Amino acid sequence: MAKQKASRPATKTAVKKRSGVKAAARSSARKAVKAKVRTAEPKKPPRPRQRIAISHHREEDFKADGLRAYAKYRDLGIADASHGLAQAHVIRLQGPCDPAEVSKLHFHHVDFQMVYVLKGWVKTYMDGQGETLMKEGSAWTQPPKIKHMILDYSDDVELLEVILPAEFKTVELKA
Repeated sequence: MAKQKASRPATKTAVKKRSGVKAAARSSARKAVKAKVRTAEPKKPPRPRQRIAISHHREEDFKADGLRAYAKYRDLGIADASHGLAQAHVIRLQGPCDPAEVSKLHFHHVDFQMVYVLKGWVKTYMDGQGETLMKEGSAWTQPPKIKHMILDYSDDVELLEVILPAEFKTVELKA
């Protein structure tokens, strides 16, 4: 009987030693595989260094050369300073609101879009959210490719919009 008691701990020790060796071998094999995977990924070229963008308010900077004919845009210089990473502009929607021109369902191919109401109000529709009245101080994000439209706005509305990337496509949808 004494032999059996002595052999059990010896057997357990031997098993522990073997499994410890195997675990170490598996661990180093995993590290080698992970290292190969990491080096196989192509490296992205570094982005050009961003510059400082300073924009002061000037009425003559509001131009009707943006996405919508019923709006004037003041570019804040972010697209140039970030080499196309992002854009930001102040938008003045020209009143009075004409729903026949304004209320068109569409979406944008963007990575990020955020809007902040600087002045006035705007009523929007976003798929999954419904109609929402945004007032001075309101902000919202629009996830990539979300279907949305403007329903109405005040004659004095001004919006700050930030979009990534600076260049993107807009797709208008049939109602």
